[in-house]
Amino acid sequence: MPDLLAVFETGSRYQMYHALALFVVALATPRWPLSSVRVAGWLFIAGTLLFSGSLYALALTGMRSLGAITPVGGLCFLAGWLALAYAAVKVGVTQ
Repeated sequence: MPDLLAVFETGSRYQMYHALALFVVALATPRWPLSSVRVAGWLFIAGTLLFSGSLYALALTGMRSLGAITPVGGLCFLAGWLALAYAAVKVGVTQ
């Protein structure tokens, strides 16, 4: 049972981090009118649903097979950060 609590806490921690990242995307969207900023936002949402959602479901149900979805959410998070970094570099280069 304590290990499932740790799983739940991991899901909530990553959800919190990426909620802040979505706030950054919301602030950046009007300033950086690039499609990669919007893509980053959607990837953060998908990552939250897949990563944190699968960890919540795993912690609440105990079904270990749900853990197979978690890495896909992690890849969405990474791709979102790469898209946001790409936008930042592209805007920094052109200004």
